[in-house]
Amino acid sequence: MTNPASIADTDHNALADLLMNHGLDNPSDNIDDLTSNNSNYATLTDALEQTVFESFDDGLYIGMMSGTSLDGMDAVLCQFNPEMSNEDNTQPPMQLLATYSQDFPPRLREVLLALCQPNGVNQLVPEADEPNSELDWFGWASRAYAEFASEVVNTLLQQLNTDPESVLAIGCHGQTVRHRPQMGFTLQLVDANIIAERTGISVVSDFRRRDMAVGGQGAPLVPAFHQALFANPDSTRVLLNLGGIANITVLLASEEIQVVGYDTGPANLLLDAWTALHTDNSYDASGAWAQSGTLIEPLLQQLLAHPFFAQSHPKSTGREDFNLTWLQGELQAFEQANANISYSAADVQATLTELTAISSSTQINTFISHSKNSSVYVCGGGALNDYLMTRLQAHLPHCTVKTTEHLGLAPTWVEAVAFAWLARQTLMGETGNLPAVTGANKGVVLGQVCFA
Repeated sequence: MTNPASIADTDHNALADLLMNHGLDNPSDNIDDLTSNNSNYATLTDALEQTVFESFDDGLYIGMMSGTSLDGMDAVLCQFNPEMSNEDNTQPPMQLLATYSQDFPPRLREVLLALCQPNGVNQLVPEADEPNSELDWFGWASRAYAEFASEVVNTLLQQLNTDPESVLAIGCHGQTVRHRPQMGFTLQLVDANIIAERTGISVVSDFRRRDMAVGGQGAPLVPAFHQALFANPDSTRVLLNLGGIANITVLLASEEIQVVGYDTGPANLLLDAWTALHTDNSYDASGAWAQSGTLIEPLLQQLLAHPFFAQSHPKSTGREDFNLTWLQGELQAFEQANANISYSAADVQATLTELTAISSSTQINTFISHSKNSSVYVCGGGALNDYLMTRLQAHLPHCTVKTTEHLGLAPTWVEAVAFAWLARQTLMGETGNLPAVTGANKGVVLGQVCFA
């Protein structure tokens, strides 16, 4: 819903500037007219909804996403139907007009991975004119990330020969390099000012911290979008996102659809890291390498003993909890306790695949095991892992496991579209978080806007 407090607290001059930017010739007079006792509008909130926010309803939006896997940056150009929440509406809720994905420049990816680990930049060897401290590296990467994001946006627009002026906003999540909900903070790395300047398009970023300010985990944020686009009152739908981290959105069938969502554990983050360490590939295509291995059951049980899996939701996690260093430490402890067990690197990959399948399906089964009309739809890069999909189906006997392609949106683009939608919510003054999901004490308008 619209957040009246955020508007009511805006001073008169700021509102005048805002209204002038949207085509009102005499903003001060207009504000006075709109808020006078003779006005047809009951509040300033109502007035602004009729002037500023309404125009953000059905324009073009760009969404961008680079997840925990750090395998590249995805960007989409899309248009939302203003009546997408109206069940009687026959128009598609969203049109995906163009997509583009690009791998990170190697040096930027190396630095981002280092920043994701506490003191990880100590392992970097600075090249000429590069930083030599963690805070300086953060600034360097924020700028480099924004320059790269700008290139991705401009390439996306060139595909359809789209004028930047026709795009209302870019929703850019940035790169999470530290997520500490237990400490009340999260850090997403991006300089939105550069993107706005290089593209000529306003940018909405920094989505998570407003949710944290009202007691939330700051994640996951995508469930609100899942509810808007995929909810069905006649069936329970579970959206399983298999990015670097796995998270679920449970859309419980009811007259007023109830939503549950949280992170369930690691996914591509560990699978990709182990693959890159032991093969010439950056990921396990279709899960073929994992399928060639044999499950190490006692290792699986040891990994499942990580305290995150026993936490109740709402909860979120990231590279701070699950990373290659953690895995190598677990393997060392396993070998010390099980000297008689030999295994191959492929066996570890099979075990990591099972870790993702079991940790996510165990949570899903608590919501659908007794439901006769329920489905699981998978998105994210993990949806392309055939072996992982097979293992998920084996652990989810009460329903069929499909990708979001069956709901009309390819699994690789769901999160990028979600951040386009979140940018739209912000510009319209609508809430973007779900307190039942993040643990926040109220719904709030997310993000900060950098106007072009």
